[in-house]
Amino acid sequence: MTQFDLKDHSHRRYNPLTGEWIQVSPHRSKRPWQGQVEKTGAQTLLSFDPTCYLCPGNVRANGEVNPKYTSTYAFTNDFAALVDDVPAGEFRDSDLLIAKSEAGICRVICFSPRHDLTVAEMDVAGIRSVVDLWVNEYTELGKNKNIQYIQIFENKGAVMGCSNPHPHGQIWAQQSVPVEPAKKQQHQLDYFNRKGATLLSDYWKLEQKHQERIVFENDHFAVVVPFWATWPFETMIIPKRPMARITEMTDVERNAFADAYRRMAARYDNLFEVSFPYSAGIHQAPSDGEAHAEWHWHMVFYPPLLRSATVKKFMVGYEMLANPQRDITPEFSADRLRSLSDIHFKNRVVSEIPNP
Repeated sequence: MTQFDLKDHSHRRYNPLTGEWIQVSPHRSKRPWQGQVEKTGAQTLLSFDPTCYLCPGNVRANGEVNPKYTSTYAFTNDFAALVDDVPAGEFRDSDLLIAKSEAGICRVICFSPRHDLTVAEMDVAGIRSVVDLWVNEYTELGKNKNIQYIQIFENKGAVMGCSNPHPHGQIWAQQSVPVEPAKKQQHQLDYFNRKGATLLSDYWKLEQKHQERIVFENDHFAVVVPFWATWPFETMIIPKRPMARITEMTDVERNAFADAYRRMAARYDNLFEVSFPYSAGIHQAPSDGEAHAEWHWHMVFYPPLLRSATVKKFMVGYEMLANPQRDITPEFSADRLRSLSDIHFKNRVVSEIPNP
């Protein structure tokens, strides 16, 4: 009888952080690989765009004027999905129709005054300024007693719904713990209570043992394609020591995190020689005043591109009705990403318009 092999036979993989499963069909990846580079042509971007509502000194949609910032800049979203003056209340009709008010604060984080840059093209010092701003924003938002969770994230590329190419991210802080972090909260707590160690500490030991899904590492962080990855080239940045929140990083660790962030973004761009779209975000402990020794914060990247600069992975059919599915294995994706350079390719022309 043929012995089961992860590389050859269809199977399901368990995500211990969420308790969910992913269907893997590795035999389908034996089709001829179509990961060709489709040249999209050099893009021309402005270093300063007088029409951009995120550039220094420009007027935003609500009439406010940005300061002429020279590094990073944060402001409350002019059209926020969450606002802090929502009256407390709920709607309930039996156990089936239930709604509760949800207040919060949405912040916009400008990574750089340069309109033409992405994280992949910034230097480590510039990204370190972003990390410092994230830590400061997390600390200040966490002082609000109505805030229980703070979600830091970046959407990159029009395909991810990002209509403004200016390098920026967002922070949504709210009353309740959202669905995805809540799953990770429960499963990390259960694991810690059973094992006395964080789930991701033990997971990192297994990745070191197998050496199949590690993309790269530095002294303080490791970047892996998770064993349970859903998106084709999904990755995760894991601190090598357990920390519940980004506020616990040392000065050296902040630099190492900035280094890992830049290097991963550059490898993505180099994969298909295109400014690679993704949604990325940090999952960390709730902002509820508790220590949360069970938490091991991490950053995830969910990119949609599958086989080229224009071929995307869509969650349709089986994925929507049953559970997520992937054709190329996480091990294949890790090997592809591991083979790429950290030095960013260039396909963009910068038009220098002085910042008035």
